[in-house]
Amino acid sequence: MASGKKFRIACIGAGNVGASAAQYCAEMELGEVILTDILEGFPQGKALDLSEAGPIRGYGSMVTGTNDYADIAGADVCIVTAGLARKPGMTRLDLLEKNGKIISGIAENIAKQAPDSTVIIVTNPLDVMAYVAFQKLGFPKERVVGMAGCLDSARLRCFVAMELGVNMKNVDTMVLGSHGDDMVPLPEYTTVSGIPITKLMPEDRIAALMERTRKGGGEIVALLKTGSAYYAPGASAARMAQAIIRDEKQLLPCSTLLNGEYGQKDVFLGVPVILGAEGVEKIIELELTDAQQDELNKSAGEVQTGIDGLREVGVL
Repeated sequence: MASGKKFRIACIGAGNVGASAAQYCAEMELGEVILTDILEGFPQGKALDLSEAGPIRGYGSMVTGTNDYADIAGADVCIVTAGLARKPGMTRLDLLEKNGKIISGIAENIAKQAPDSTVIIVTNPLDVMAYVAFQKLGFPKERVVGMAGCLDSARLRCFVAMELGVNMKNVDTMVLGSHGDDMVPLPEYTTVSGIPITKLMPEDRIAALMERTRKGGGEIVALLKTGSAYYAPGASAARMAQAIIRDEKQLLPCSTLLNGEYGQKDVFLGVPVILGAEGVEKIIELELTDAQQDELNKSAGEVQTGIDGLREVGVL
């Protein structure tokens, strides 16, 4: 993306995750932020509140709220967080169908109003929703990406830092696979200032941290009791937007469409990518153990089951 341009970021969905992403984008001064939601007054109120925080927090980015997709016209990046949370009595397929329809409608509006944008999907089930968005948008696969591994890796970084009593900034991690219980954390690619954690802690503690990462979202849900995580998901989406807008060529784990990489085809899955102005500019293939490849295959199978379910109900 050309330097000197004033960028526009559309955050579609003004709930906790979308508003958090909007806040972080404004604080990083990535450009003008448009907060969009179907509830009248809801995005406008949050946007005004965020703008009024600017003089205190030291950012000059303006945040506007709207119920009209016409206001996202020309957006460079669209962060999609809109969707329903699973409610008591709702089956997984019920959630898939409802959110699949929501994402389909949003994709149609993005394609109409912001045809040159890169779209970051946050709505769950994330990898399946990214696939729906890709099918409905008609964009090149490089410009549709899911926020998965970026969040999961951040959680693992946090847990490693807590375990070892080190600065989180010194920890680098890599988590592959779907955004859920079948994600695939990679201990040998998890380091503290370049030292693999396999050299710093026993196997049983590593296994415990990997499992805690897999259950990271559920742990927060259990603690909150009436909601789910939003600070870290919002920050992860904003981090991806930053890499795109500033053309950082940042290596991040993201959900992207695979066409043979890692032995998978026509499925969105979290893998290491180079994220820059063109979106997913390159997929990095890591050498996995047989066990890790099996785990990744299982993860891809879970995503494929969701895609097949949406085909059965006519969403795809």
